[in-house]
Amino acid sequence: MFSGFGFGFGEPTLPMLQGFDDYFRCYPIAMMPDVSRKDDANYGGKIFLPQSALHKLTMLHIRYPMLFTITSESSGKSTHSGVLEFTAEEGRCYLPQWMLDTIAAEPGSLVNIKTADLPQGSFVMLEPQSVDFLDISDPKAVLENALRKFTTLTVGDIIELDYNDQIYKIKILEVKPESSSHGICVIETDLETDFAPPVGYVEPDYKALKEEQEKKNKTKALSQPSLKGTGSMAQQINYGEIIREANKSTQKFQGDGVKLSGKKIAKEAEPSINTADIDLNGPVKPLHLPDGYLFFGFPVKVYKDGFEEKDETPNKPHFAGQGQSLRSAKKRKDKNKNFPAVKDKARSPETIVIDSD
Repeated sequence: MFSGFGFGFGEPTLPMLQGFDDYFRCYPIAMMPDVSRKDDANYGGKIFLPQSALHKLTMLHIRYPMLFTITSESSGKSTHSGVLEFTAEEGRCYLPQWMLDTIAAEPGSLVNIKTADLPQGSFVMLEPQSVDFLDISDPKAVLENALRKFTTLTVGDIIELDYNDQIYKIKILEVKPESSSHGICVIETDLETDFAPPVGYVEPDYKALKEEQEKKNKTKALSQPSLKGTGSMAQQINYGEIIREANKSTQKFQGDGVKLSGKKIAKEAEPSINTADIDLNGPVKPLHLPDGYLFFGFPVKVYKDGFEEKDETPNKPHFAGQGQSLRSAKKRKDKNKNFPAVKDKARSPETIVIDSD
């Protein structure tokens, strides 16, 4: 006799409307008049609706936050969003530019907006659309700040972020939990984010890069003076050989010696000259250096970085003192040697030795 949603006498009544469903002409936020936050709202995920939409929503039993499904009547593509303000003109709604591109809607085209029920998101996989995104020092912090302007995220959407006067496009690849709507709510939830490689990113060949860097370092060491390792100026110009040749020219006898037997005297191997210990008091030899080189003629202490420094201190013994015996030897004060040695004395108790004095 009574119906489930009203009173009647045998006649069914219409159920109470529980969801918002209406049509509007969509326009980009840039075309909205008298809005001081156009740039801020254009890089978010919320739309502007008219005042009449707020009146209808207050008459319905809907969940908060208000979530909507936006579908283009011309292309049939859809996405999800929240609402920022109810300040649009009647019959119009204003959407961010990236949202219009997602649903392939032209300014002034008809869109259907209805309430949606999306699960609380726990995970999202993002794909930057250019390698310029790698230039950001802390991308997760930038993304966390940008997602505060979003209410929903939908798989396939390419959202836009404004950072340091540059626009970055990011595609939503995957969301969890999965649902038939392919969207999640990002309000009051702990959202875990992960990044896929940016579009156009090529993994570098680290082996080839290392070989190229080693080749550059070798070429640089040969073309420029260095204070590191064995690449000092004295070794590059072979200063030790120059000093050796100068010393030979001052020797009075430069011939070869011969023994009486007729055999030649074998020459001793010339000791290698350490450029750090060169005696600079000898004869002066002109140096012809290439452009950009200076040689001051004094030993240079080679620089060593943290990886090249070694502990050159000798290993000292832990104990360097002299040992002492706990039982010291007692010397006999009486130095008279006339007494027989103790070892010569008879050990028999019947033998008694008496001094004659």
